[in-house]
Amino acid sequence: MLAVFGHLNPDTDAISAALVYARLLTRQGVEAQAYRLGDLNFETAFVLRELGIDAPPLLPQLAPGSAVALVDHNESAQSVSNLSELDVTRVVDHHKLGDLTTSQPAYLRFEPVGCTGTLLLKLHLEAHLPVEVTDAKLMLSAILSDTLHFRSPTTTQADREAVAFLAPIAGVADVEAYALAMFAAKSDLGDTPAETLLRMDYKVFPFGDAAQPQTMQRWGLGVIETTNPAYVFGRQAELLAAMDQVKAEDGLNGVLLSVVDILNESNRTLVLSATEEKLMREAFGVETVGQVADLGARISRKKQVVPALEAYFAPGTPSV
Repeated sequence: MLAVFGHLNPDTDAISAALVYARLLTRQGVEAQAYRLGDLNFETAFVLRELGIDAPPLLPQLAPGSAVALVDHNESAQSVSNLSELDVTRVVDHHKLGDLTTSQPAYLRFEPVGCTGTLLLKLHLEAHLPVEVTDAKLMLSAILSDTLHFRSPTTTQADREAVAFLAPIAGVADVEAYALAMFAAKSDLGDTPAETLLRMDYKVFPFGDAAQPQTMQRWGLGVIETTNPAYVFGRQAELLAAMDQVKAEDGLNGVLLSVVDILNESNRTLVLSATEEKLMREAFGVETVGQVADLGARISRKKQVVPALEAYFAPGTPSV
């Protein structure tokens, strides 16, 4: 049985992609089981409730050499801790190629689209397999989530076409209303503990020269996408304390938490200390006021934040 899973701190795309890809592989004669690497966020829980389906189980400890398929990620820092011991046979992803290595030739599908769901639709069409209703709504939800209903700069024409194709199959007559319902669920944070909020959409990235491991830095980058940023900033002190704790626990060089206003397409980032403040100034050219840096319309971690940090930490960069 092939284990299929997305990244740590899974979002709607990671969960949906695992479910859809496992089912697609099984339909093609490869027995597969979807798993997750963490708890659901509020938006994903809403999507699964709408469909009346259960979340995939947590990934059990896999024996070395176990065959696995990765979706929506390919970097070890964002995956299961013993990934290097596993046999990665397939990857379907829309992120840049990271430090992935395989013990044998693997099936790899990477395209610069806004969501893994878009790639999975292509795989269905290429296999001449009809898209099932549940899978259609999972892929539709993932695309709307990852592209912020086409607000994100990661959005491509392929994502728009995928939504147009999937919506009638999924039975979603008003795509905008459904997207807003998803975003409302994502924004209903209630009394969620601050560390949980931080880690809901949180990834650790290595920066620097991999050829010189002693120079590498590890930064935690969290994102809270919301239609109610005032609520998040009302808990700023708690979130900064959680960032400080996570920075120490994970042995990181720095932690940033971007609060993305979905409707106004803006990003204000919580800045923990002088270290992060220096980074904001030198990598993005913005000043920090009251431990908040205004990153304007840089709402995509993948396309607008991480690349700027990679350039900043690149070998030979004078500011490093």
